[in-house]
Amino acid sequence: MQIVCKLESIEDGGAIEARVDRDNQPSLNLAVCRHGDQVFAWHNICPHQGRALNFAPNRFLFTPEGQLMCAAHGAVFEADTGLCVGGPCRGASLRGVAVAVQNGEVILTADSETNDE
Repeated sequence: MQIVCKLESIEDGGAIEARVDRDNQPSLNLAVCRHGDQVFAWHNICPHQGRALNFAPNRFLFTPEGQLMCAAHGAVFEADTGLCVGGPCRGASLRGVAVAVQNGEVILTADSETNDE
């Protein structure tokens, strides 16, 4: 079990950037989105040109509908599925990382490695 962050550190309807160091594997740079008690984690890389989604540390853009927006070129992603629904990479998806909330902490789950290439 590896802790990503505390649930309370993510504003409801918002996201934070989290770096997770792992033994004998590359670190993960994640965009962690929260909707109520649900949390979704994505590699913080836009599929359009491989840039980070955020425009500054822990600063992400969202549409009025709650969709995550890439700060570089405006690609719009569903925060819960990672599917790009607008912008230059429509139809592509963010790469997900499996997480769960336990005791107020967001943790990587045992199957999170299957989503990491």
